[in-house]
Amino acid sequence: MVNNKKRLYWTLQITGWTAYALLQIVWYSFSNENGIPLRRITFFIFEGLICLGVTHLFRNYVNQWKWLSLSVPKMMTRVLPTIFILGFVIYFLRVPLSILLNVVNVQRLAFDTRQILLGESFFFFLLFMWSLFYFTYHYIARYNKSLKYEASMIEIELNNLKNQLNPHFIFNALNSIRALVDENPDKSKQAINHLSNILRNSLTFEKKGLTKFDDELKIVKDYLSLESIRFEERLKTELDIHSESSRFLVPPFMIQTLVENGIKHGISKLTQGGTIHLKTLVEKNRLKIQIRNSGHLLNGARKGKFGGMGIKNTMQRLKLLYGDEASFRIINESNNFVLTEIIIPQSL
Repeated sequence: MVNNKKRLYWTLQITGWTAYALLQIVWYSFSNENGIPLRRITFFIFEGLICLGVTHLFRNYVNQWKWLSLSVPKMMTRVLPTIFILGFVIYFLRVPLSILLNVVNVQRLAFDTRQILLGESFFFFLLFMWSLFYFTYHYIARYNKSLKYEASMIEIELNNLKNQLNPHFIFNALNSIRALVDENPDKSKQAINHLSNILRNSLTFEKKGLTKFDDELKIVKDYLSLESIRFEERLKTELDIHSESSRFLVPPFMIQTLVENGIKHGISKLTQGGTIHLKTLVEKNRLKIQIRNSGHLLNGARKGKFGGMGIKNTMQRLKLLYGDEASFRIINESNNFVLTEIIIPQSL
């Protein structure tokens, strides 16, 4: 990586200052009817080498004093005075070369104030353009590096959250099946079939950050079938799915986790049981997912822990994946029902 950056730097340096020397030669050739003498060509080539050497030393100075880590205003207060001085340095480094090659009148070059200021202005502009390109490249490279780092950290955190959910879900499902084994062996077999369907589907998108809504809905249906075996008449399920929901991508196990949360912390606490209602709406390219369950929040929280790991996990995943583009809320919609609602944008 370091060698590639050095190679790129020297390629751009040599190419850029060679092009500068060639442009000087071409411009002089066209502006003089008698053509361009060899000594003038030599002068322009050495002038390009002087510029290359000065900018390389300037680069080393910038790296040594870590100017690239400064904010733009602080960096500019250091760069502008420096390249102003370097403009004079380049201008006067050309004087011995001019004398040696006899390309310019020495007295006019060395002592004419107007000529010195014009030369300084030209080289200041040249160095300013070089600095602009150099610093812009490094700021963009640093910004891209920070984005890649941030993306990798988000991916790691999302994977950690998913890894938390899978064992959590399996543990709860196995507990449900265990309770059925002695009571009703036939129903426990059905429950095992539903669980195997869920695990089989989950393996197809285990490593993805997002999955198709329809795939997530299959998980939810299998989970509700599994829980219906356990709760029997105490659990009623209703699904009201908008036809356009299938074009959305959702975080894996997100809807299932919230449905599980509603059953575990709402319906299971009620002697008479209750209803879990999953509804989706599509409005302005945004998917609204509503989960209503029988139960009640006490002082803004469920009785016992506030949804445990499931709610916190869901909120973290939404924040990591969508930032402020997604919303989450959980409220008492009435005395008998709790509403959990998520709104997510359509993924590109």
